Amino acid sequence: MDLTHTLQQTLNGLSIGSVYAIFALGYTLIFSILRIINFAHTSVFTLGAYFTYALTGGVFGFNGVLANGRVPVSLPFVMALVLGAVLAGCVSVMVERLAFKPLRVRNADPLLTLVSSLGVAIIIVNLIQVLVGAEIYAYPSSVLAGLPAAINFGNADHAVPIRTIQIVILIVSLVIMLVLTLFVDRTRTGKALKAIAEDPTVAGLLGINTDRLIMITFFISGCVGGLAGTLVGLSVSIAGPYFGIAFGLKGLSVIVLGGLGSIPGAILGGMVIGLAEAFVPSSAIALKDAVPFVILFLILLVRPQGLLSRAAIQKV
Repeated sequence: MDLTHTLQQTLNGLSIGSVYAIFALGYTLIFSILRIINFAHTSVFTLGAYFTYALTGGVFGFNGVLANGRVPVSLPFVMALVLGAVLAGCVSVMVERLAFKPLRVRNADPLLTLVSSLGVAIIIVNLIQVLVGAEIYAYPSSVLAGLPAAINFGNADHAVPIRTIQIVILIVSLVIMLVLTLFVDRTRTGKALKAIAEDPTVAGLLGINTDRLIMITFFISGCVGGLAGTLVGLSVSIAGPYFGIAFGLKGLSVIVLGGLGSIPGAILGGMVIGLAEAFVPSSAIALKDAVPFVILFLILLVRPQGLLSRAAIQKV
């Protein structure tokens, strides 16, 4: 493997790894507060891609209730990306109100909440299929108008072409991760979220509105998931209503690898898995999707708490 190929694969790995990371951040935020995995996050990820596609003026296919339909507006991609993420965040809040809060109020077993979120995910995915069918949708070519198809990171003798969309994805993902990290570490709301994650009962006694902050957490998680869905759809198209499921499984491996509830861990885990996938030899490409879980298994043998999480201390 020469230096040119190594650099090319490294940039590709960082690009896809950054998407894994921001997808896993949605899992991490909710797990850190409620100590449960929100399986509905995979469907919110998918919805974000569809919302942005519709807002950019995309036309739906020939199946479904909305066959050959389109929204009456056609927004610039950046505006559609932001608005699509906001809509995904609103859906995430609705999921929390309908599937999580009633069980939380009744102090239900966490397993019931897990099953409830899985049921909501299936409902949303099937609703998408009823509305727009199962066709593959690609964003209009005008989305990146004015940008070259690829950027050469080498020279005339040793070209290292990287798709422009991969660079855009990497930059946007890094900005999202930086903003979210600063929000949690530096703002008053972020510190309140940390307090709830540490002990929701004590946080409530100190005057923190736990219910409102849980809603905010779901909204942020949904926005981040919607952004990730759009970035993936921009790179490889929207491969039907179920295309978020594969990312959901990898997102789980990312948060466990990095450390459950750890934002830096989710970022590191995403990058590790992205780079590992990028360097899978072409002769073993069929095993590419197994790589995250092989890495996860090997790491957990050494550090069961994940890369950047501390082992829990139990007092008796």
